[in-house]
Amino acid sequence: MVAARITVNGKEASVSPAAPHTTALDFLRERGLTGTKEGCAEGECGACSVLVARPGVHKPTDWVAVNACLVPVAALDGQEIITSEGLATAGEPGKPTTLHPVQEEMAVRGGSQCGYCTPGFVCSMAAEYYRPDRCEPAHADADPDGGTDAEHGPNGFDLHALSGNLCRCTGYRPIRDAAFAVGAPTDEDPLAQRREQAPPAPVTTEYTQDDSAFVRRSTLAETLQLLRERPDAVVVAGSTDWGVEVNIRSRRANCVVAVDRLPELRELHVASDRIEIGAALTLTEIERRLDGEVPLLAELFPQFASRLIRNGATLGGNLGTGSPIGDSPPVLLALEASVVLAGVDGEREVPLAEYFTGYRQSVRRPGELIRSLRVPLPLSPVTAFHKIAKRRFDDISSVAVAFALDIEEGIVRKARIGLGGVAATPIRALATEAALEGRPWSKATAEAAARVLRGEGTPMDDHRASSLYRSAMLGQSLLKLHAQTTEAVSS
Repeated sequence: MVAARITVNGKEASVSPAAPHTTALDFLRERGLTGTKEGCAEGECGACSVLVARPGVHKPTDWVAVNACLVPVAALDGQEIITSEGLATAGEPGKPTTLHPVQEEMAVRGGSQCGYCTPGFVCSMAAEYYRPDRCEPAHADADPDGGTDAEHGPNGFDLHALSGNLCRCTGYRPIRDAAFAVGAPTDEDPLAQRREQAPPAPVTTEYTQDDSAFVRRSTLAETLQLLRERPDAVVVAGSTDWGVEVNIRSRRANCVVAVDRLPELRELHVASDRIEIGAALTLTEIERRLDGEVPLLAELFPQFASRLIRNGATLGGNLGTGSPIGDSPPVLLALEASVVLAGVDGEREVPLAEYFTGYRQSVRRPGELIRSLRVPLPLSPVTAFHKIAKRRFDDISSVAVAFALDIEEGIVRKARIGLGGVAATPIRALATEAALEGRPWSKATAEAAARVLRGEGTPMDDHRASSLYRSAMLGQSLLKLHAQTTEAVSS
């Protein structure tokens, strides 16, 4: 067995003797890299963010920021990571260290207050700094408020890159100023140069300690055979859900099987009749590769957790957990998506509307994996995703509603509505769909259908919202859609 090894700030290190469940955060801190900090241990504060070299969308390699508190260090076997300490350039003996441009801007613009969150902000900011398609600033002294909108700077910096980073000192304005002031990487920047080279190739991993193991196979066939032999195994991709279970609920598994680098699960194909999305592609990869080709997904992505989470989370994982409050199922239901399930004995395709069977239960059999999602074409032209939550971004839905309508000559020819947070599983609003189809897209129709929509599902009272509130929001979401589409047509 070859020992698991990772490259940290340019130096190779052995994962041993860390336990298979040890997070990258704990591993780094034990090595003295204490800029990586634990705040929430759930992937919500970003104090632990680090950069990982991943397959790129516009260049061979992208520097991607991830939550080190969620990723098992064994999952980084064979990969390269950069921490906040690795961004600065050490000077010659007796000379000071040269700060990274992102660190420099954070310092001179007062973006660091107590400093606890600063290394995490710096790593997330550096990932955006190195994004290949980020626009260069128009001029060196560009006005920080001169961007296209409040969330995009004149240098093309997208503040959504920092949506998963929390500053407890409320220093967001100077952090924003720093983000909007950074320029473009120089040709001599080693991390910018690294983007032109191939990313680390996936490696086969079998990291075992005592009775626990973290395993990664090279092919889907090998992985499926392993799952047949180890039905007790926990399957992970980005570990954004399992990492929380390990940290907060102290769950452990005898065998964890990683599928995030399997080539068969990382394909994206656009054909004349459908789009097929690999189950192990991260949401960020899907967003950037589709580039708005599926408007309903494009509307979902910014509202799905944070950029740090989207850099690791996958559609396969979101569906695999079977959560009734996951944000992607309502959208995929409205898109009439189907799930391709792969097992040792072959593959089968299941409409997503028939996939969920109960609370966190599905038709997926032991040993099966979600290989891909299929979205039929053509797409409905009128779509919307409404997420009702306590925060605008990076929050769990109280209710999620996705709409996909075909409206021809003022008549609703087809309606598909996906709901989350109102039943034990994500569901289609079948009664509301029937109340819309064949009727004029008028205020009267919308109001009548909204009354039906309020009765869909079995909303419950919990700490996020009452059942009455959830029902009310269902109805309001349809009225909002009608108002928005009417405004769009009249303008």
